[in-house]
Amino acid sequence: MTKAELIDAVAERLGLTKKEVTGVLEVTLDVVKATLRKHKKVQLSGFGTFEPRQRRARVARNPRTQEAIKVGASWSVGFRAGKQLKGVVGGKVGAAGGR
Repeated sequence: MTKAELIDAVAERLGLTKKEVTGVLEVTLDVVKATLRKHKKVQLSGFGTFEPRQRRARVARNPRTQEAIKVGASWSVGFRAGKQLKGVVGGKVGAAGGR
């Protein structure tokens, strides 16, 4: 599903305009990004947790030449699915989260 398809689906389900849903989605994503930028996690009950993760500096190897390359420390984002989302994907719970 693309962002545009998500906006269409939410607008149809809630009876809102695509412009309204786009605005809400953009602000939501901006808040999530700003929180992750501060190295804090974002927990969405029933869905999952977005969590900033720090990678240590390390020495890697070029597979072709076997030359050692220093790779600096960096940050990435991890996602851990919540129990309800795992149940939905696994077919154990209805799409509405068991409601």
